[in-house]
Amino acid sequence: MNNLILMPVIWPLLTGIILIFFGKKVGIQKVLSLFSSIIGVIIAATVVYRVYHDGMITLAVGSWKAPFGIIIAADMLAALLVLTTTVIGAAILLYSFTGVGKDREHYYYYSIFQFLLVGVNGAFLTGDLFNLFVFFEVMLMASYVLLVLGGTKIQLRETLKYIIVNVLSSALFVISVAYLYSIVGTLNMAQLSERIAEVNQPGIVSVIALSFLVVFGLKAAIFPLFFWLPGAYYAPPIPVIALFGALLTKVGVYSIFRTYTLIFYHDQFFTHTFLGALSLLTIIAGVIGAVAYWDVKKIIIYNIVIAVGVITYGISLMNDQAIAGSIFYLIHDMLIKAALFLLVGVMMKITGTSDLRKMGGLIKQYPYLAWTFFIAAISLAGIPPFSGFAGKLLILQGAVSAESYVGLAVILLSSLMVLYSVMRIFIYGFWGKPAVTKEQPVKQSVEKLLAPAILLVTITIFYGVGTETVYSYISQAVETILDPDIYINTVLGGE
Repeated sequence: MNNLILMPVIWPLLTGIILIFFGKKVGIQKVLSLFSSIIGVIIAATVVYRVYHDGMITLAVGSWKAPFGIIIAADMLAALLVLTTTVIGAAILLYSFTGVGKDREHYYYYSIFQFLLVGVNGAFLTGDLFNLFVFFEVMLMASYVLLVLGGTKIQLRETLKYIIVNVLSSALFVISVAYLYSIVGTLNMAQLSERIAEVNQPGIVSVIALSFLVVFGLKAAIFPLFFWLPGAYYAPPIPVIALFGALLTKVGVYSIFRTYTLIFYHDQFFTHTFLGALSLLTIIAGVIGAVAYWDVKKIIIYNIVIAVGVITYGISLMNDQAIAGSIFYLIHDMLIKAALFLLVGVMMKITGTSDLRKMGGLIKQYPYLAWTFFIAAISLAGIPPFSGFAGKLLILQGAVSAESYVGLAVILLSSLMVLYSVMRIFIYGFWGKPAVTKEQPVKQSVEKLLAPAILLVTITIFYGVGTETVYSYISQAVETILDPDIYINTVLGGE
């Protein structure tokens, strides 16, 4: 039965390979992709159920036991993120059927889409640092293709920058892995934790921890390493932006989460204080970008940066409230960012522009779009009882417990700025005066594009209202994170 935890990786891989054989038959690709996504959600939900009732699950691929073989490990954090990924993937896939364009569909878009999910799910489930690098590369190679697919000038320019940044990041990743292996003699995460604990994380290991922070910080877009993100995420079509914004940076955040709570947690004054300072600077930089632009895509893109800062700040505090808040907020942000990108995509489809100053009055003809966006906006800002509230509140409580009042103030003020940035879209785009045109705009049919966004926003509503139920899953994830012995004993002991 433990083979089940490998299926979130194998299933999209097989789907992607099969779709290649139907390269020009887009209709068949859509049907197979949708079927695969539904099965993928069922598989991921089953993994969460198993972990919740039976505890952490591991699988030694090829029957080579840890620490020598390839280990797939699903604790509650990994299982929840895999489930969130598959749900978001299914919603964005539905949007893609109408919103990605036929020119991209005929060039293996749906196949590459599945390969990206392979990399994301694999990164969440791997129990080995080198295989984390492998799944990063799978994810990145798929993202290169999705980013350039369509061949517009802006895509080609931003893809070149994106590739250069990630090639350098990958090189540093390999160097950091090599240095760490030379010191402790293993790359299995559980054994790494055990051996570093035995030597109490000497200074050289803390320096290596910072090199990993640079690697993962580039992926996650932490200050000052977020410089590549606004341009790269602006260039592709909306479904690809939604996929990237919801998933790719979160793999970097997860990697910081895993390494800084399981492996590099012994010298917190050095490593975690540095992480906390960068996180607060990330929030500030994201706020400046979010309030400075009138482009709806740029506003949501810079809100990605803000959320990354909030989550990693919770990680840096390393107490149960802050860790619970970071997990809660991480899942919330994945869902709500995907929904917001899809919603602004519908707005752009209607108006033909992403410039907020050229929109206006959309609420009259598209009330469902308007009020769905309104709910997503106040959820993003953390207004109770929506999904953004509980996670941010727990992080704030963690900051009070750690007596980190500067962080407390930054997060509170950033919440106001986030609310301002997204409500500006609502006020000017929906509630404002219609843009001046020579002809009366004809109402467009956007139901097919709007449905996936409504689905995701509905999920976030239940996620927020059902906080008490969800927290039982979050608390199990927190227990494993704050007690590394659970992870170590399960992986190395085979329990």
